[in-house]
Amino acid sequence: MNDSQTAQPLSDKLTEDDVLAFLRNNPKFLQNNPEACDYLSPPKNGGDKKVADFQSFMIQRLKDDKEKVIESTQEIVENARSNMNNQQRIHKVVLRLLEARNFEEFIHFITTDLSALLDTDISVLVVESTGQDIPNIHTSGIRVLPEGTIDEWMGDKNVLLQSDISGIEAIYGGGATLVRSQALLRVDISLDTPPAILAFGSRDPFMFEDGQAVDLVSFLAGVTERCFRSWLNLPL
Repeated sequence: MNDSQTAQPLSDKLTEDDVLAFLRNNPKFLQNNPEACDYLSPPKNGGDKKVADFQSFMIQRLKDDKEKVIESTQEIVENARSNMNNQQRIHKVVLRLLEARNFEEFIHFITTDLSALLDTDISVLVVESTGQDIPNIHTSGIRVLPEGTIDEWMGDKNVLLQSDISGIEAIYGGGATLVRSQALLRVDISLDTPPAILAFGSRDPFMFEDGQAVDLVSFLAGVTERCFRSWLNLPL
């Protein structure tokens, strides 16, 4: 092995004076790196020496950590309560869908009562059609859109949540001015029926937001699809 390949000797170990000099030249080190206190044993008191008492700092840090834990716990509890409330709402809606005595009552519930149970301001069933006649669905209370509109809006998503928006008149009609956030759910009734969506609008700009869980509303869409097929005697 030649000299160029010889390992360089290790630097001398840091001394206390080196550490003190570094801290003196970097007075915000602990402020920027508070985790360093985890490795220190702060003095109980300074006595006559010019030693800073870290106890107050450590106590304050414990208090801050406790407050963060309490805040996180409260957030978890509030989310759990919200999820439970949403689950109960969906259960009530599903039971009400199954209680419909005829197809007209089923559609009436979707377009009127459904929004109240879900605590939204408006609910709409939207179906694509080449004209005003909707294949296999002959009833009022349904809004009609031109072919291709739903795919243009939804893309490859089955559920679309949007916040802080202006309501779409093509969906909500005169109620569009109320809508500030919305949930759009694909309803794949049958190969024999045109594309459709369930739309829920809220005046709360952040009731629906991208990133929220969609398992419950997806379940609702699935139940609605099956109810449609049952009432219209349609295959999958």
